[in-house]
Amino acid sequence: MLFSTTRSRSSLLPFFLLAICTIYSCCLVQIAVADEAGRQIYVATKGSDAWSGCLADPNAQKTDGPFASLIRARDEIRKMKKNGGLPKGGVTVVIRGGTYELDATLLIEAQDCGEKDRPVIYQAAKGEKVRLSGGRDIPTFEKVTDASTLKRLDPTARGKVVSANLKKLGISDLGSAGSGGLRLFFGGKPMTLARWPNEGFVKIIDVLTNQPVNVRGTKGDRVGKFVYDGDRAKRWVGEKDGWVHGYWFWDWSDQRHKIESIDTKNKVIAVKPPYHTYGYRKGQWYYGMNLLVELDSPGEWYIDRETGVLYFWPPEGTDKATATVPLLGTLVKAEGTSNVAFKDITFEAARGTAVVIRSGNNCTVSNCTLRNLGRMAVSISGGRDCGVENCEAYNLGSGGISLAGGNRKTLDPARHYAVNNCIHDYGQWRRMYSAGIHINGVGNRTANNLIHSAPHIAIIFGGNDHTIELNEIHHVCLESNDAGAIYAGRDWTMRGTVIRNNFMHHVTGFRNHGCVGVYLDDMFSGTEISGNVFYKVTRAAFIGGGRDVTIKNNIFVDCNPALHIDSRALGWAADCANTTMKERLATMPYKDALWTKRYPRLVNILDDEPAAPKGNLIENNLCWGGHWDGIGGGARKYLTLKNNLIVEKDPGFVDAAKMNFRLKPDSTVLKKLPELGKIPFDKIGRK
Repeated sequence: MLFSTTRSRSSLLPFFLLAICTIYSCCLVQIAVADEAGRQIYVATKGSDAWSGCLADPNAQKTDGPFASLIRARDEIRKMKKNGGLPKGGVTVVIRGGTYELDATLLIEAQDCGEKDRPVIYQAAKGEKVRLSGGRDIPTFEKVTDASTLKRLDPTARGKVVSANLKKLGISDLGSAGSGGLRLFFGGKPMTLARWPNEGFVKIIDVLTNQPVNVRGTKGDRVGKFVYDGDRAKRWVGEKDGWVHGYWFWDWSDQRHKIESIDTKNKVIAVKPPYHTYGYRKGQWYYGMNLLVELDSPGEWYIDRETGVLYFWPPEGTDKATATVPLLGTLVKAEGTSNVAFKDITFEAARGTAVVIRSGNNCTVSNCTLRNLGRMAVSISGGRDCGVENCEAYNLGSGGISLAGGNRKTLDPARHYAVNNCIHDYGQWRRMYSAGIHINGVGNRTANNLIHSAPHIAIIFGGNDHTIELNEIHHVCLESNDAGAIYAGRDWTMRGTVIRNNFMHHVTGFRNHGCVGVYLDDMFSGTEISGNVFYKVTRAAFIGGGRDVTIKNNIFVDCNPALHIDSRALGWAADCANTTMKERLATMPYKDALWTKRYPRLVNILDDEPAAPKGNLIENNLCWGGHWDGIGGGARKYLTLKNNLIVEKDPGFVDAAKMNFRLKPDSTVLKKLPELGKIPFDKIGRK
């Protein structure tokens, strides 16, 4: 032994001091070595915030090692900056593998900035999986024994549904069934709030005539009372908190309503106000939700908000997978900071958006997984040069990535970007207008993203001078009609965006009733659509009465139709042209020198038949299969159509059956449309 237990405390003091000095000197050595390429601070599930954070693992004596929390690591960087600044190469917070359940948002502020050559990076340790979770795992479930509950359960569910008292677990904020406050995930997958039918919708048989509404011949009623079919709704009588969710008037506008009453004799469901903005009409679709009596299949769940009890039919044994409910709103929020990065991390189980970056410069989220979220994956607003790249985002309550920045009046670009991401299975709660990528402001870019499997829009944009390129988009707008995979609307001044070299396929709308590929809605103007490939897309390129749009060098295959252009502002949308469009025009300095140089066709718009679809150029496009021309009669005289090729035979694609629409070198089409040979097929899609 090094020393006897019978020695006095005073005789042990030198050894104690020696041990402390050894630990301190080791830490200094690690810092000195790290300073050459940046310093590392370590965080681990087995760490302690009382330790130095210099070591990747606890030492043998368990007297030093990594920190336990990211907040402690952030605070250590603050100390470092006060005591001499960031080292050469910056600082990397190396997060060891494991799950970190956050009970507070990691707030990164101006005092936590990195520098251009000294960034601050939060990164998973190489080869290790790191999960930042804003949720709480439910440790155990019990059999349902309450007689009244068992009576309400479907006979097929009795003995299979289990329960857990969330209030006893300290989970008291259950939210509203209509607001999407609480969701349930099991084995990393979203479960279904008890509903009928279990999939899809049923139709409204009729609406009562209380306050009739007629929108250009589409008739309905403003009061939320409608006739249902069959006898299923009899089961819902007596439910504590039953709701219905539907597309009540238009195919692109949904709403959830609490059920006020059910008249089983006349088969009428009345919903509680506020009523849907547009009203209700026969033939639209809905389903019942948040109904204990409809908890009748694996994966469904229900919460009794009075008692706090969660009822759940697990798709497999609860000993084989974990049930999680999100609690924390946002996992990471970076405000007014610069040169901060997050890499190789899984963000999950937040009620809101996982990562929020506001007024930041050169902040990035890369190589991350963002999943099982109540709202979005990443939101970037203000600042410059921030981006999301090489990430996967899925199981999202609303959209995927939002990029907003730049000054529209000065046309100063933000240069935010979303590049090489896979975004899918989004819009799971907020079904409409939750885009895979939302772009606003000036000069932002989205490229090489794969976007699919969503009820509504893939990319929605507003503002000026954006670039949307090299993306692959498919199977979106699955729950809506009169919607666009790439969408913008109602503005003459939002010009300069280029939509080029994208591949869009299998976009046909709800029940294949028809949708839109690139949808420039309600007089949206000044956009270029070039070098894109559209396959099995209804109304692939759509100009809804807008001006100064160029559609060139595109390939349309089996599109019905390939092209739609109308003159709506000269007809049914004239009121919008005279009000909303002019009002939005007046808010921009469109006659200033900067704007007149950038958008010369805009300066005299009010003196040049502003409601007419003037200045649109359609040239050098190829159409095979489907139908080419969906041009409204009133619009045709204003258009310039040049050198568009509509063919009946295969124009010489490499392999159309496998969606390889590159033209063979000997294709005769290339002699007439040589620009089609320049479409960069090898660069399209996620890499």
